[in-house]
Amino acid sequence: MGLLVCICTVALLIAVVPLGSAKDKLSSRECEDLGFLGLAFCSNCNAFIEYVKDQDLVSDYLKCCTEDSNDYMSKVSYSGAVLEVCMWKLVFYPEVVGFIEEKKDRFPLIKVQYIFNSPPKLIMLNDASQHQETIRIDNWKREHILPFLLEKVKLASAI
Repeated sequence: MGLLVCICTVALLIAVVPLGSAKDKLSSRECEDLGFLGLAFCSNCNAFIEYVKDQDLVSDYLKCCTEDSNDYMSKVSYSGAVLEVCMWKLVFYPEVVGFIEEKKDRFPLIKVQYIFNSPPKLIMLNDASQHQETIRIDNWKREHILPFLLEKVKLASAI
């Protein structure tokens, strides 16, 4: 019985572990096109694998994973961001409205863009103002948006 459990565990690891090499990774734009928005960390991927049994979907998702070490996350910063949201859907996102009305002025490098039918998301920008990452913030509270931006977006005086 113990040998069978061991063999099954090894087989499962072989099936799940191929997180792929760098050449197998997709760009954040490609991942967004596949519907994988936000930060897809490997720890999330493992949870995803546990619940989703479609191997093609899992394979695509694994190509969008990012190492989730504390070192990696603490070093990631952006030169600006675009808060994209549909003006007509704002009524459904009072926390995003609250952030825009009360806190947005603290972030001169973050622009608000109203795009028809867009869910609330942050489009993180690099030094050349190019799209780096898209992070959905539908369910974020004001008190989560503020510290995230303070940590991840460079201050105007630092640029």
